[in-house]
Amino acid sequence: MKIAFSPCPNDTFVFHAWTHGLLKDTEAPEVTFADIDITNHWAANKEGPEVMKISYAALPWVLEDYALLPSGGALGYGCGPLVLTKGEKTPEHLIGKTVAVPSERSTAYLLFRLWASKVIPEGVGEIKVMPFDDIMPAVRDGEIDAGLVIHEARFTYHNYGLSLVEDMGSWWERDTGFPIPLGAIIARRHLDTQELADNARRSVEYAWEHPEASSDFVMENAQEMSPEVAQSHIELYVNEFTRRLGEDGYAAVETLLGRAMEEELIPSFDLKKIRLY
Repeated sequence: MKIAFSPCPNDTFVFHAWTHGLLKDTEAPEVTFADIDITNHWAANKEGPEVMKISYAALPWVLEDYALLPSGGALGYGCGPLVLTKGEKTPEHLIGKTVAVPSERSTAYLLFRLWASKVIPEGVGEIKVMPFDDIMPAVRDGEIDAGLVIHEARFTYHNYGLSLVEDMGSWWERDTGFPIPLGAIIARRHLDTQELADNARRSVEYAWEHPEASSDFVMENAQEMSPEVAQSHIELYVNEFTRRLGEDGYAAVETLLGRAMEEELIPSFDLKKIRLY
């Protein structure tokens, strides 16, 4: 079996035990590292590995063929995507401007569209899809006017001399009270999804019980990140929602996608398909 996820510290930390044969009576899957924009399209095209991490915003395109696993994903408070500029700090600065985003089907971009529809009714200008680690340098160098960033950019954007316009997570939490749904773990429906969900949960629990076991794997894939930033990344994105979605986690996902359907930002689908059990 194959699994695809990003080389970011939260993913390598969470899936280290499973992919290194450390779970009892469980075969280690083969790992493919891929940016979430790639896995979103793989899933929509019924391509790629049997298990993948995608954006929650991409679920409407894939739920006929893939099930959402209730463990291994990324939801949380205080961990939302950020809208950054080189200087201006007000949303009005974005009217008619070019904004870089990490994926057209990312949760980050869906949140941005929900936010912008309320605070920037005049609309932004061109949306440009870029790899997430290229966005901050492009904003700094004036190649684009603003960027929507994810992952460790929350801890490092000051190093690029950038200004925060809005934290999408903070806005979402103020507006709904729910955690922000970011990355979802999906598996092909013909597989034993219960077993795969258990494997993901056990891998999370092993990571917490043996945090030192994954340190080399995390850092060798951390893309020039310092150990301190990598640890902050793990602490922010790996939490009880990673172990198990729970009722609040499911409610957060249903609220996000329900609102997006109301505003016709995603295709209509049956929200009941989100729940595995």
